[in-house]
Amino acid sequence: MGSFEIKSLTFSYPESERPALDHIDMTVRDGEFVLICGCSGCGKSTLLRHLKTVLTPHGKREGEILFDGKPLEKADLYTQSSKIGYVLQNPENQIVTDKVWHELAFGLESLGWPSETIRLRVAEMASFFGIQNWFLKNVTELSGGQKQLLNLASVMAMQPSVLILDEPTSQLDPIAASEFLETVKKINRELGTTVLLSEHRLDEILPVADRVAVLDQGKLVCYDTPKKVGNFLKNQAHEMFSAMPAPVQIYAGVPNDLECPLTVRDGRNWLNRLFSGKKVSNTEPEQKSVCFSEETVIQMKDVWFKYEKNGADVVSDLSLCVRKGEWYSIVGGNGTGKTTTLNLLSRIILPYRGKILLNGRDLAKYTDKELFTKNLGVLPQNPQALFVKKTVEMDFLEMLSGTKLSEAEKLQKVREAAKLVDMTPFMQMHPYDLSGGEQQRAALGKVLLLEPKILLLDEPTKGIDGHFKTKLAAVLKKLQQTGVTIVMVSHDIEFCAKYADTCAMFFNGNIVASGPTGSFFSGNSFYTTAANRMSRHLFPHAVTNEDVILLCQKNR
Repeated sequence: MGSFEIKSLTFSYPESERPALDHIDMTVRDGEFVLICGCSGCGKSTLLRHLKTVLTPHGKREGEILFDGKPLEKADLYTQSSKIGYVLQNPENQIVTDKVWHELAFGLESLGWPSETIRLRVAEMASFFGIQNWFLKNVTELSGGQKQLLNLASVMAMQPSVLILDEPTSQLDPIAASEFLETVKKINRELGTTVLLSEHRLDEILPVADRVAVLDQGKLVCYDTPKKVGNFLKNQAHEMFSAMPAPVQIYAGVPNDLECPLTVRDGRNWLNRLFSGKKVSNTEPEQKSVCFSEETVIQMKDVWFKYEKNGADVVSDLSLCVRKGEWYSIVGGNGTGKTTTLNLLSRIILPYRGKILLNGRDLAKYTDKELFTKNLGVLPQNPQALFVKKTVEMDFLEMLSGTKLSEAEKLQKVREAAKLVDMTPFMQMHPYDLSGGEQQRAALGKVLLLEPKILLLDEPTKGIDGHFKTKLAAVLKKLQQTGVTIVMVSHDIEFCAKYADTCAMFFNGNIVASGPTGSFFSGNSFYTTAANRMSRHLFPHAVTNEDVILLCQKNR
């Protein structure tokens, strides 16, 4: 068994005026795959954490949760630990041992299972999840995707009847995320495990879900099959429609009476039916206008770096050039050296060979004040690294502490930054009480208070919903028009394809390919957008939803 019945669940965090969950009523049947989505801060994580009492946040709660027909709080710790598996958003937060094999056995040991059973379960999970090749490794040697897969395998070793996953792919590159989600589908399909999953990346997971729950400011606005949810969001002109898979958005943008596609394969078939018997003559999307100069602001020349003296090179013979006002995006798998490159550019670490020039000057010769005062701004991969105060407002004010501005001027700047990143309602909250997406926005607001001329962004769209991604892009484009240069590391292929000027592929510590965004993505098979994979047989150079919609309209 593995079913939940949630009855009029209402929950408020301490000192919060608005409930995080507002009269939620939903039933999850045994063996179902339920996807939970919504904008950042809508209550997804809060709802999931209520489904396991040890993770339930502190606050005021009303309503009832039944697990297999009985009140959840009456299920003892042993039952909940073994029957309700939970995978957290950040893989680092769940790993507790030093070796892969020990991590697989840890949960079973904690439950007091006999040694022979533990050995059998560990061997079974290692085989099922393909962990044999790194079974004896230290967990510190694993990539982000491997760590998350290890967390999933460790949970499944206890044979839970329910698997709960809170944005499990937010830290993973597109291929690792795809492989991870395929494993989750396999668990649901082949083992019959009930799955509840919250996610911002809906392209791959929405088509396989039995039902989709859409939360909006703590309320359940829709709970139905994927197609009905897509139609509901479209008809309501809801902001969450921007998070729907590319085939759904493209379908909605082209007037037609055919059935709505959910997958890339369905989308290709839909396009074939749409243009059946018609000649497709317009196949080239409109070219992006270039708004950056030829002046070079960042240059890396033959840069090498490794973390340990006798270790392997993480960055090897890297050369790149970024021009003033350019939006330069770096994509690639986990562990290829992307974040290390940003750390080199921000002088957190130093290369052992090669040169890094900023505005033609050796980066090592800048003082800290010269480098970070209205010059270089850095948004790290973990936004919590920037939070040092008790409220968001105090954190923002801390960025202006060394300036000659009056208190009134500082407050005005803080209000403007908060408005820019949609954080005005959260300014009196503790940064750690924010959702992942809200923390990302708060961290960006802090960085922008420095008025940087060069922005280094490490996974800026992590945990952010589709609606705010559009706002974030507008903010960055506005900065770009004033001459700000953006260097962004991202796993968000769709975001890079839509907004970046130049994209580069990182592999094995170096750039293996780079070029203008359109030509870069249209030449790839896997590292490309769903829109391109869906339409390349008709429009080979279309990479965004807007490209495909416009070409469909031109050819009809």
